[in-house]
Amino acid sequence: MGNAVLTLLAVVGVLSVLVWGASQLEYIKPLVVISGSMEPGIMTGDLLVDVKTPTGELEVGDVASIYNPLTQNLVSHRIVGIEKVGDERWEIRLKGDANDGEDAAPYEVGAEVWTPKVQIAGGGTFVTKLTQRSVVVPLGITLLCLVGLTLLPSSRGDELTEEVVEPEKEHVGT
Repeated sequence: MGNAVLTLLAVVGVLSVLVWGASQLEYIKPLVVISGSMEPGIMTGDLLVDVKTPTGELEVGDVASIYNPLTQNLVSHRIVGIEKVGDERWEIRLKGDANDGEDAAPYEVGAEVWTPKVQIAGGGTFVTKLTQRSVVVPLGITLLCLVGLTLLPSSRGDELTEEVVEPEKEHVGT
């Protein structure tokens, strides 16, 4: 059982490092949904995994995650208007599905924008809770203890096995 738990933790650790690396290299951008502006399709507490998409491929009705200078956060809303305004420059109008009106102003973007490719229901809440100091510290100590336990010698006695040797029977010639 201990080895299975350790293997599971190792797999989770490797996946975490891969997600972190992909985020640092800007292949993906994990986003926690913090408002209900896109409900019921995208709920507060969901985890979105965004990827870069060429702006020229976007259409009205797609969801895009664009930096909002007013809130200083990325906002993930539905595209209600898109227009090319120059070389590799686009103006995008967004609206949250649950909002009555469009966002306050159009967003000017470049050649690529983030768009959600994976949505994990409740995943954002889980990640947020897991990264709180009150969870990280005890979890880290527990993991160190588990690793320490695996380094202790086994008490099953597998290393000490007795070999039973039967004496050879003498054959008497007749």
